[in-house]
Amino acid sequence: MYPDKAPPTDVRTTRRHGTATRRRLLAAALVVPLALGAAACGGDDESSDPNKPVELSIFWWGAEGRATLTEKALELYHQKHPNVTFKKTWQANQGYFDKLATLTAGGNAPDLFQIDDNYIAEYAGRNVTLDLTSYAGDGRLDMSKFPPGLKEYGTVDGKLAGVAFGENTQGLVYDKTLLDKFKLPAPKTGMSWDDYISWAENVSKTAKVPGTQDASAVYQAYWVWLRQRGKDLYKGKELGFDEQDVTAWFELWKGARERGATPTPDVIHEGNATDISKQLVVTGKAATSWVWANQMPELKKNTKDELGVVAYPGDPKAQWARASMYFSVFRGSPNKDQAVDVLNFLANDPEAGKILGTDRGLPSNLEVRQVVADSVTDPSMKQTIAVQNELGKTFGPAPAVPLKGHSKVRSELIRVAEEVQFGRQTPAQGAAAFVAAAKAAIGQG
Repeated sequence: MYPDKAPPTDVRTTRRHGTATRRRLLAAALVVPLALGAAACGGDDESSDPNKPVELSIFWWGAEGRATLTEKALELYHQKHPNVTFKKTWQANQGYFDKLATLTAGGNAPDLFQIDDNYIAEYAGRNVTLDLTSYAGDGRLDMSKFPPGLKEYGTVDGKLAGVAFGENTQGLVYDKTLLDKFKLPAPKTGMSWDDYISWAENVSKTAKVPGTQDASAVYQAYWVWLRQRGKDLYKGKELGFDEQDVTAWFELWKGARERGATPTPDVIHEGNATDISKQLVVTGKAATSWVWANQMPELKKNTKDELGVVAYPGDPKAQWARASMYFSVFRGSPNKDQAVDVLNFLANDPEAGKILGTDRGLPSNLEVRQVVADSVTDPSMKQTIAVQNELGKTFGPAPAVPLKGHSKVRSELIRVAEEVQFGRQTPAQGAAAFVAAAKAAIGQG
């Protein structure tokens, strides 16, 4: 299902090493939509001729497997709309948003581009993304079969900035082969955080492999933990937590380290710094890792062991149907209506859904999701679908889209958590440092 080579018609961009920062590039991008004037405000610039040749540029991140699948789905659209061709560009996740910022700032933004909740608020706030509300309202963009949370999760300040292209949720992945070897029980959805750490401590003692990766630097774990305490990562335009919350979180994991439930700080750092293919659960350096449920197939490619996945510890209702990623339309695209039609097709056509599978998460359209579930043969994909459908029965409401600066908040949590992990700061000192850095990241006075 995942050929080794990307289609030759794809244009693979390489990692960019420039001196301009992404933030300056995004600031420069402000002038692009403003300069577009009336052409950027509606569809009047588009020809009503259905046979007019149209070339749409589309940009996404991902591995070669995703490029192959996306290429096939776009070819299916071209077969149904022979006048529409695509200029395709893709690259690895690292450097993707630098490249997107460069294209946007230079007036060369793609008509369609992949984006996630780390950046969608920034791009929407700078009027780079087309407001898709009217398209969803008149049926040109059909989101009627999306779960409510996925429809709402792409809305920024009342404007629909992107279409969710997959549902995801947090997943605690464990090495079932290791646990079975030592006749150890698997972690269970609903176990408390204290019980989970005790379980991990026992795994460490029995299997001589750390029971759990330290999650103090994992933002999605901290977010779920906050929601279980009646709080949230963000509240309106401000942080939804305070120093006491962060101190308690860091203390929880300090205790886990002291009990031997986690690896040593140098190995914890390795887990924080590597991509999904080298998470500790697949490198044999921990019995569990904290990931997103749709990453199970990619994890499985990198280990011979059988893997299992459950919800994060605590009440699973704190988890939610997260948009794993979106596609947005550039507000200055000369072919906005056609671009939206492509998104509508990719999200809702059953054949396109079967091609794309679960690579970007479970299909947002629930009917397409069922078609995919019935057609996939990959055991890890089947497991992902089954687990997420089961967890979905307990999902709570989705939070608001993360604020502008969220990516910086994430990186600051890693930085400060590692200061605490290595003993260079106490949990309280780390909490004060993180709250200050997070407030600065989102512009909270």
